Amino acid sequence: MPLKLHVSVNKKIGLPEYSSLGAACGFELELDQSLLAADPDGLQARIRQAYVACSRAVNEELQRQTEGSCHTNHTAITQGSPELAANGRHGHTASEKQLSYVRQLAQQINGLGIRKLDALAQKMFGKPVAGLTTLDASGLIDVLKGIKSGKIDVDAALNGAAV
Repeated sequence: MPLKLHVSVNKKIGLPEYSSLGAACGFELELDQSLLAADPDGLQARIRQAYVACSRAVNEELQRQTEGSCHTNHTAITQGSPELAANGRHGHTASEKQLSYVRQLAQQINGLGIRKLDALAQKMFGKPVAGLTTLDASGLIDVLKGIKSGKIDVDAALNGAAV
C-alpha cells in the first residue's frame, strides 16, 4: 500500500479598504511506503520539496494577482492611500523592514551569507535580494525560516532542489 502525502498551503494578504486576496495550493502524492523505514531523511526531503513547491506557487499566484490588481486599481490605490502605494505593497519593491529581516535571518543561518542569500533569491525569483517585491520577500522569509528551523536544507535550497 502506498504512503499518501497531502500538502496544502494557504495564504491571504490584506488590500486597501478592508479587502483581501488569497491563494491556495494543495495536492496529494503517493510515495513508496518503504521510505518511512528505509530512508526517513529522503522522505523528509520529499516532503520539504513538495511544501516549498506549493508555497512558491501560492506566492507567485498572489504576486500575479496583486500586480494585475495594482495595475488596474493604481489610481484608486494611490488616491485612496498614498502611503500604501509608496511602501511597497501590491507587488512593488520590498520594504526596508522586510529586507532587513531577510538579512537578519540569513546571518543566523550557518553557511548562508549575503552572497549566498542573493544566489538563493536568484534561484527562487530570478533577481537579487535588492530587486524583490513584497511578495517575493515574504516567500524568501518563509524559506529562510524553514532553513533556520531545519525543515529545509540550506544546500538543497541553494541548488534549487527545494525552491
